[in-house]
Amino acid sequence: MEIAIIGGGAAGFMAAITARTTNPATKVTIFERSHKVLSKVEITGGGRCNLTNSFANITDMQQAYPRGAKLMKRLMKTFNHEDTIRWFESHGVPVVIQEDECVFPKAQDAHAVMDCLTNQAKKLGITICCRHRLTSLQPTEDGHIALTFADDSCRMFDRVVVTTGGAPQEKQLHYLASLGHKIASPVPSLFTFTINDHAFCNLMGTVVDSVAVTIPGTKMRAEGPLLVTHWGMSGPAVLKLSSYAARWLAEHDYKSPLSVSWIGKISRTEVEDVLIKFQLQHARKQLGTLHPLAIPTRLWLYILAKLQLDERKPWGELGRKTLNRLIEVLTNDQYTIASKGTFRAEFVTCGGISLESIHAKTLESKVCPGLYFAGEVLDIDAITGGFNLQAAWTTGVVAGQAAAES
Repeated sequence: MEIAIIGGGAAGFMAAITARTTNPATKVTIFERSHKVLSKVEITGGGRCNLTNSFANITDMQQAYPRGAKLMKRLMKTFNHEDTIRWFESHGVPVVIQEDECVFPKAQDAHAVMDCLTNQAKKLGITICCRHRLTSLQPTEDGHIALTFADDSCRMFDRVVVTTGGAPQEKQLHYLASLGHKIASPVPSLFTFTINDHAFCNLMGTVVDSVAVTIPGTKMRAEGPLLVTHWGMSGPAVLKLSSYAARWLAEHDYKSPLSVSWIGKISRTEVEDVLIKFQLQHARKQLGTLHPLAIPTRLWLYILAKLQLDERKPWGELGRKTLNRLIEVLTNDQYTIASKGTFRAEFVTCGGISLESIHAKTLESKVCPGLYFAGEVLDIDAITGGFNLQAAWTTGVVAGQAAAES
């Protein structure tokens, strides 16, 4: 049996390795359209490769996977994050779990992961063909699948696993839609926010360790560190919210009000209590020289200026109305998202092959027997933190195993 893997990324390599391991008699070939494989793995996690997450902070899969949570919960019974860690460590890549629960290779270098995958593929006799761009995929009457490439070459395979990654434009999936697959329109996910506020953007480089960001009028909310950039906002909290709200923001042309609680999970009542006690204890101290709640000094001075408060004013002279205004800004500061940030922190696409078009147990196409899908080409995507690569490993294992056993 011959199996073709279309796409030499994380999911593609895991599918190929799993297929060959499951059925050693199977001949497996990876076709990659560019000149090199695993290029996305090379840059993920800032070049260190955030290969999975401990899932310690995840109580509901929906928290990690805004799309595809139900399927991922099922598939991870076959291959989960613990299996990922065991697999890489057993293949010579020791890992470390950071305080934020992200898992990296101990070498802190993505090439450790890349070398592991390519060496394992070579060891198993998997053929890798770069510069092979697929242009057509057609099932034949005798049960094979015909693949046509950009150089007009055509090859027949018994099974095909598509692992081409996210498709920024729906037309890139037309060859699959023409077979009868339902396509969830692709839109960007994991992006930064452009905020057209010059005074705010002057805080660039400021990091607030724990904030809560919300899109008013919706239930979409995220927590975590926030980074002020010269174009607006970035950091884990913003990237998470962009993932949760990917489709909503696309439908609203990436223009939306945004609420920021600079003190994270602390309630308004708790903030009020802290400020009143602080005011009593430091009545003679100036607003600009002493402040509570561990807010960065530059941000604190910006908030005072926003409220038109003299930073030389003593804490004891703050009236009740002014204190309420300060509490409001600390817990519910208002901004406007002007657009999606042009500086992409991640490269993730929401959308792809609808999960309605595949068999949940095997990831095989419902309309084209022998055709399987894995990775970001499916309508599965996650927040930042190693969850997207975990989806690649999990779906790659399931699809590769099903293709080899079928």
